[in-house]
Amino acid sequence: MLDAMLRIRAYEEQLVRVAGPNHPGTCTAVGQEACAVGVVHALEPRDRLLTNHRSAGHLLARGANPGRLIAEVLGRSHGYCKGKSGSRHISIKELGIVLTSAIAGGELSMATGVALAQKLGYGSPGGIVAVFFGDGAACEGIFHESLNLAATWDLPVLYVCENNQWQGFVHRRETMRTEHISTWAQKFDMPAVVVDGNDAEAVHAAAREAIAQIRRTGRPYFIELQTYRQRGHCEPDDQTYMDVVELKHWKLRDPIALLSERLTDAGLLGAPDIEALRRHAAADMEAALLFAQASPWPSAADLITDVYA
Repeated sequence: MLDAMLRIRAYEEQLVRVAGPNHPGTCTAVGQEACAVGVVHALEPRDRLLTNHRSAGHLLARGANPGRLIAEVLGRSHGYCKGKSGSRHISIKELGIVLTSAIAGGELSMATGVALAQKLGYGSPGGIVAVFFGDGAACEGIFHESLNLAATWDLPVLYVCENNQWQGFVHRRETMRTEHISTWAQKFDMPAVVVDGNDAEAVHAAAREAIAQIRRTGRPYFIELQTYRQRGHCEPDDQTYMDVVELKHWKLRDPIALLSERLTDAGLLGAPDIEALRRHAAADMEAALLFAQASPWPSAADLITDVYA
């Protein structure tokens, strides 16, 4: 998990340097790596995954190639969608990644629909659907509609709310009174838990338990991960609207630092081992960037290929 988190961090730092200045609107999830790795590593190949615009960590944790992801962001033909999706609407069929959605809450309705298809026998036997979304999406009507249908129809969905405290440029305290979004899921008679989203082991344990229960009962489950978005809403973002004291508090609870310290204290890894993992991740992302930059631009003749099914 530590290696995967370091790779995600290195990828997004690379994205900020390369895509940020040239592709305004690129979103990262720096500080939320434990959420992605803890949940995705609990899934099986037969499961399906949907996520939102802050998706790189989820995709990489699922096994996506970083070079093809960067190529997609840069609009190159070797990207997963041949440069047509950017960073916002990626689909990777071979990894069971149905779609990433830039529409707030859009992934919720699609995941519920995929779960219905799964229940009707169109998916892999025993497979479930996991969907990541933020606290901002939980303010949308589609959130309540999706959970209501999933609960009523007994659909195998794992709803994962990454409560990173920010909804675009607005703090969640300005848009909701409830402290825990999971209480809304409970109103639909859905099992729901709140987990420290910066503790990779706690996230993984909660995800394993939730997934096992979904497979056993066929019913939905809700996990709320308390975490924090360390960078701005999108690049470039000066973060002047963010509370510096709050940001400092959460940076002290950086998920990579927490897991590194735990492994060091347990005698499982030393500082040189962790640094070697970090250097290896950075080198991999440099190679991924070179791959993406060498990828050709799509030709005009490909404008409407792979668009219609």
